[in-house]
Amino acid sequence: MAEKPLVLWFENLCLDDVPLVGGKNASLGEMVSKLASEGIKVPGGFAVTAQAYRLLLAESGLDAKLAKLLAELDQQTLSNLARVGRKIRRAMLSAVFPEPLERAICEAYAEMERRYGKECDVAVRSSATAEDLPDASFAGQQETYLNVRGPEELLDACRRCFASLFTNRAISYRQDKGFDHLDVALSIGVQKMVRSDLACAGVMFTIDTETGFPDVVLINAAWGLGENVVQGAVNPDEYYVFKPPLEKGFAPLISKTIGSKKRKIIYTEEGSKGTTREIAVPVAQRRKACLADSEVLELARLACRIEAHYGRPMDIEWAKDGENGDLFIVQARPETVQAVKQVQVLETYRLHGQGEIIVEGKSVGSKIGAGQAMVIRDPHQIARFTEGRVLVTDMTDPDWEPVMKKAAAIVTNRGGRTCHAAIVSRELGVPCVIGTGNGTDRIQEGEPVTVSCAAGDVGLVYRGELDFEIERVDIGSLQRPRTKVMMNLANPEQALALSRIPNDGVGLARIEFIINNVIRAHPLALLHPEQVRDAKTREQLRALIAGYPDGSAFFCEKLAQGVATIAAAFSPREVIVRMSDFKTNEYAGLMGGEFFEPEESNPMIGFRGASRYYDARYREGFLLECRAMRQVREEMGLDNVKLMIPFCRTVEEGRRVIEVMAEAGLTQGQAGLEVYVMCEIPANVILAEEFAEIFDGFSIGSNDLTQLVLGLDRDSEIVAHLYDERNTAVKNMIADVIRRVRATGRKIGICGQAPSDYPEFAEFLVECGIDSISLNPDTVISTTLRLLEVEKRLGQ
Repeated sequence: MAEKPLVLWFENLCLDDVPLVGGKNASLGEMVSKLASEGIKVPGGFAVTAQAYRLLLAESGLDAKLAKLLAELDQQTLSNLARVGRKIRRAMLSAVFPEPLERAICEAYAEMERRYGKECDVAVRSSATAEDLPDASFAGQQETYLNVRGPEELLDACRRCFASLFTNRAISYRQDKGFDHLDVALSIGVQKMVRSDLACAGVMFTIDTETGFPDVVLINAAWGLGENVVQGAVNPDEYYVFKPPLEKGFAPLISKTIGSKKRKIIYTEEGSKGTTREIAVPVAQRRKACLADSEVLELARLACRIEAHYGRPMDIEWAKDGENGDLFIVQARPETVQAVKQVQVLETYRLHGQGEIIVEGKSVGSKIGAGQAMVIRDPHQIARFTEGRVLVTDMTDPDWEPVMKKAAAIVTNRGGRTCHAAIVSRELGVPCVIGTGNGTDRIQEGEPVTVSCAAGDVGLVYRGELDFEIERVDIGSLQRPRTKVMMNLANPEQALALSRIPNDGVGLARIEFIINNVIRAHPLALLHPEQVRDAKTREQLRALIAGYPDGSAFFCEKLAQGVATIAAAFSPREVIVRMSDFKTNEYAGLMGGEFFEPEESNPMIGFRGASRYYDARYREGFLLECRAMRQVREEMGLDNVKLMIPFCRTVEEGRRVIEVMAEAGLTQGQAGLEVYVMCEIPANVILAEEFAEIFDGFSIGSNDLTQLVLGLDRDSEIVAHLYDERNTAVKNMIADVIRRVRATGRKIGICGQAPSDYPEFAEFLVECGIDSISLNPDTVISTTLRLLEVEKRLGQ
């Protein structure tokens, strides 16, 4: 029987070789041997096999010593875990490599030198034989050594890599997952380094890591070597790419966030072998995106090809070579959290009331946790952590895992969505807020806090233990009513999560949220900063658009990406996007807005909606909105977007708006573009047939319709007691317009507040034969159940 090899080259490996070289090395071999034709570039190298590890244990007598030490293990006591782990690692580091193993490693490295040059730089990574299984991620459990040069350094790195199979976190993780410590062997990957120290590197997932939404690629990027991203030592750039249109030639980069990226890991100066160092990133470079949009899209294409080959969502590490600009894949493993979830029961966490916000960051998951804060600044203090507390620290690495699973929640200063803290928190189901910047300074030791990840992308830490509830709904067998149940949505950051709720699309996507919270500046101030007669505001505008060629490019990209995120989340279901409907006082509140807006005594019925779009005083701003919508539909390929015109007072006004849109390249009917109108003015009801000749559909805005039918200002608290959509006059208007619009063959729905607030109003709409009801997300499930009952009663 032939002896098992001690070294195998990547090009001779495939996924079937996990028992020989572990999951990581087998996956590298799979990509090298089978995906090169797909454009996947993987740095070459070799694996020191699991047989080499077993040979080391047998020849040095370590196998018996390890069994004895592991018998002393009590994982529940952190001090015992640390003591046993330390003894095992010390024993392994003192072991002498058998001569055949040392020779095999040195000969393989000599071949690397022939391929890549004398004392070529290599990365030395672990690859456990039980790792990267579909339901268990061993990511980060063992050590990685970068910029290793020469045979002596390589042998030392291999010895330390073998010893890292018994780090405290690795021991703890195997215990939790039910793996026998002595059944798991370690292989080592020796891989040519990519000079990302001269460029950037990061991680990407072919599934949304927070919601499990399968149709996006999430990419994190930071300057320098990729370890800072993996470890969560920096707040990286974050990109989302929508997969379905990508291979059709579109450019669906639906979200781009520039992280602070304050530190980077680079090689030490030439002549100092085998080491890296961390340095501060210059301020100007921090503000720049690490990747060009074309590179983001190319990485996403590579990720999709890898996912297609493996047949499951993937967790991939990538690196850009700063010498030639090539993009390399350096690792690929199955994603092990969202991909294995069975989403039959929808859990919704709701906070009761609001408290004082101490810090905020990015949310991981959608849960809420509360308890006394324990601020740990030094890893040596880990042992003092007690179960049920909220862990507050600068960042975590795999050494922290034994305590993370005991935490009620986790808060870190640093890290992005693909950092260690985020990955482990998701796997454990622990709410975590990452990248707060100063959580360890703002949160006091021992104070009660509530950590909420239930409000979308932004994670909040409140002072005090606040009450919250968990609603669980079985959505696996939920039927669909005849009446479409859609959503009202404004915040793109909530879109991926909310799309999991059974629905028929978005009946009202408000772009005001994106303009107010993301863009923050008046469109005309971005177009004409020279007309802003305040030096401080002009400087704020310059800072806002830093990195963009001009203000119009900034406005269009931010608006397009916000809308595209919503459209992607609900694709292929329709998403009806309402063009801007700020009032003059609201527009004046935007940065620079006061220099472009008139003062009105009653903005609610003044210069708003359609009347702005063709007027010289705002027409340029509307053209920017149109340009952004063209990007969404034509460049990103999201043709499920329909557009809606608010507050259109006359039929002629409707025609003029359609003409302006056509001038901007948004031609009604072209490429399936539909244009709806808000039905929120009595004139829209009275002249329903005439409006139906211009527009493809109607959406009843019951909020404005109520105020105009009853002749009251809905912002006035004095007459608030009279404001009620259930008033007979309002209901008669609504019933009349539904009947008449349906007779024209056009669609009609409702997106006002009434059906969200009053279940009986939703019943009334079904009885009138409305096509769709668009609701606030928190009422979608309950209203769906109610509609099913009503339709059954009506025999629909």
